[in-house]
Amino acid sequence: MDIDDTLTREGKLMASSYTALWHLQEAGLRVIPVTGRPAGWCDLIAREWPVDGVIGENGALAFWEERRDLPLQRAILKAEYHENVVRNEHPVLERIRERALTEVKGLRIAKDQFARLFDLALDFAEEEPILPLKDALKVKKIAEEEGAMAKVSSIHINIWIGHYDKLTMAERFLTRRFGWRSGADDREVVFVGDSPNDEPMFARFPLACAVANIRRYTTLITRYPAFVASMDCGDGFAEIAQTILEKRG
Repeated sequence: MDIDDTLTREGKLMASSYTALWHLQEAGLRVIPVTGRPAGWCDLIAREWPVDGVIGENGALAFWEERRDLPLQRAILKAEYHENVVRNEHPVLERIRERALTEVKGLRIAKDQFARLFDLALDFAEEEPILPLKDALKVKKIAEEEGAMAKVSSIHINIWIGHYDKLTMAERFLTRRFGWRSGADDREVVFVGDSPNDEPMFARFPLACAVANIRRYTTLITRYPAFVASMDCGDGFAEIAQTILEKRG
């Protein structure tokens, strides 16, 4: 699942969604956030949330804990980085940053940029002033003109050098960590998201879902998920989790 506006509302992790994560993991399901949030956040999430790993910076990295069957043995944090990652001090990203901040009034660097390794996050809707979606799309176009990858989330435009995304790292992580088989096991994956940067996941997995706030992006998404919750944000995620658990018996 995505995190921002899928598990959260107005930036806060909701009790309903966090409880749902525990219920899913306690039922024996693998729980893996797939987010545009930075490496620094992913370290915390992998250590402190009820998850089996976390994919961050839109597919640049995956963190997870490995536990040993020894008395009092602490879990060890492991990490994997996509081979195409480029550190975010790249001059192309610097050029994009300067152009975007000059050409889009009110745009700013995301406050979590200090915790990022590989991408540039520009904030259009996490904090005030809230900019219209057309401004986010303008920034995305600037990034692509300069030769970078760019995705629009519900709060940021994430920009990076290198060809990878949430989907490529998710498929790799599922395969290497859990023996998932592409094609044969596609219907064993349920992804939940909320915004255009989740569209590759919606298109790939036949049981992909979204929370109700996906409807604000109907003009930007061509591959819609199979199911949309009746509620938004974390309450919608909890609704989807409850439906899964009930149908599994």
